[in-house]
Amino acid sequence: MTQMTIGHLYTSLHAGCASAVARVLEAHEVDVEFVDLDPEDVAEAMEQGEVDLLVSAWFPRDEKFAGPGFRVIGDLYQPQISFAALRSLGSVNTLTSAEVDRVIVADDSREVLEKALKQLPALSSLPLEVVGEAALIGRLEKAQADGESPLVVATQPHAVFHTALLTLVEDPDKLLGGEMSARMVLREDVARKADTDLLDELSEMMLGNKVMSALDYNIGVEGQDPDDAAEAWQRGRLIPRDA
Repeated sequence: MTQMTIGHLYTSLHAGCASAVARVLEAHEVDVEFVDLDPEDVAEAMEQGEVDLLVSAWFPRDEKFAGPGFRVIGDLYQPQISFAALRSLGSVNTLTSAEVDRVIVADDSREVLEKALKQLPALSSLPLEVVGEAALIGRLEKAQADGESPLVVATQPHAVFHTALLTLVEDPDKLLGGEMSARMVLREDVARKADTDLLDELSEMMLGNKVMSALDYNIGVEGQDPDDAAEAWQRGRLIPRDA
């Protein structure tokens, strides 16, 4: 196979992941094209054959993309919706309005948070502020400057976790859900034609949440081109190898 089309969501996080995967494909002499997708367009693009490789789907949430004619491979990183704060706090189950004065949630995590708050009566009456994922760092920098004490809900990986702004808050009952797996979905007809060494390398490829947060920061905050950020990862310059 000499060409492959990677489909990914139109965010800096997914663009960085797609570019990192493309590095592996290109090392096997595969020409890569990219297709940016809105969430509601993913299934149709795959069914219509517009996308050969989806990077990435979050399992089990995205199991709908694993139907007949598609092969699921790899475990690139482990998305998880998390509680966090601007300073170290105890378990979320013990928090009250004495420790936090508001809840700030990234837009993509709002639905899960609303379910969790039903189990946290001491926090359910706090002001709830929803912000776009790209606006989260700026909002938290303002909160820090203004002396606010928010409880923050965001999905790791995210650019904010590449900064020193947040400290994770324990969620012993997993009120926000457990760890997911970011996997690739490959069309079966494409997989049958692909080099087995390439498939093995993709299956074993590991980025991890720290690398993904760094990619998201470099692309979304610093404005780096996704391909340049992926090259920095490949050469070990994105984050220290022992980070």
